[in-house]
Amino acid sequence: MNEKLKVNILFYFIIISLGCSTPKKQILIQDVNGTHQLATNKIWLSHEHILVDFQGANSIQPSNWNHDSIINEVIPYLDELKDFNVDYFVDATPNYLGRDVLLLEKIANKTGVRIITNTGLYGARKDKFIPKYAKESTAENLAQIWIKEYTHGIEGTSIKPGFIKIGIDNSDTLSKMHQKLVKAAALTHLNTGLTIASHTGEVTGLWPQLDILKQMGVSTEAFIWVHAQNENNNDSYLKAAKTGCWISLDGLGWELEKHVEKILFAKTNGILDRILISHDAGWYDPKKNKQTIKPYTAVFKKLYPELKSRGFTDDEFNLLISVNPSKAFSIEIRSFPLNKNDK
Repeated sequence: MNEKLKVNILFYFIIISLGCSTPKKQILIQDVNGTHQLATNKIWLSHEHILVDFQGANSIQPSNWNHDSIINEVIPYLDELKDFNVDYFVDATPNYLGRDVLLLEKIANKTGVRIITNTGLYGARKDKFIPKYAKESTAENLAQIWIKEYTHGIEGTSIKPGFIKIGIDNSDTLSKMHQKLVKAAALTHLNTGLTIASHTGEVTGLWPQLDILKQMGVSTEAFIWVHAQNENNNDSYLKAAKTGCWISLDGLGWELEKHVEKILFAKTNGILDRILISHDAGWYDPKKNKQTIKPYTAVFKKLYPELKSRGFTDDEFNLLISVNPSKAFSIEIRSFPLNKNDK
């Protein structure tokens, strides 16, 4: 066999080998400026607010907000995050409560922080923030709206949501409206891979939501139990962690000691890899003449030293602020086959 033929045969087998190999799927994170490949070494704040307006769906007037005034107020608080190398800032303000994606884009461009916004609707507080069309709509129609925001952009912009935000009034029996929100979120996840973050509070309201996800074929790993710090029985975290859902202790802007105790409980019981932490802090309120914004730095200035003093390692802290949130907010369809009895 001559050398030229040998080279051609070798080249042929290399091509065949490359063609038969399965490329590794890229997992993405979506912020207001685009998508980024998943990296587990970036620092996150996984539940914060830049602006919140509590007027309600029937009264809210985003056109009255002055972006320059808001930016002047909040930029110093975002600039503080540079000292702590914060990469991702999850803005959890839902539509009809102050979601303003153009404002978020301006702030992201000024600060360099990657801000993540959401799609979905917030049903807590007796549906005060649910618009009339949503009350009359089906879960399927709501999902179509939310999916379109992800595929085409929000409100005529190119800005896309990085997760789904819903909210319920805590109960072991969800209202029809809140069942509809969970179903719409499940359908949206199955079509987009966006994670579902649900304002829940005590564990009572968690189980009916997870039941709906199971019925819809959505893995609980795609669900964040928001405001889980409000649950008083720490053993509930063990049961929730077994389901695979994320447990968000996101009230560090308001108090510290209870969070320390719950995080240490998670470490002792081997569920630290299901925990998210954040402040639920901020925010600019358009109804106030004088703003009372809480900073986004307690995680670094107060929580980190306290945990270190109680034996926490840097690797364990990085699990909370980098590894876990990057996985929780990764865009990936997480489903399982439905059994006939589940249909």
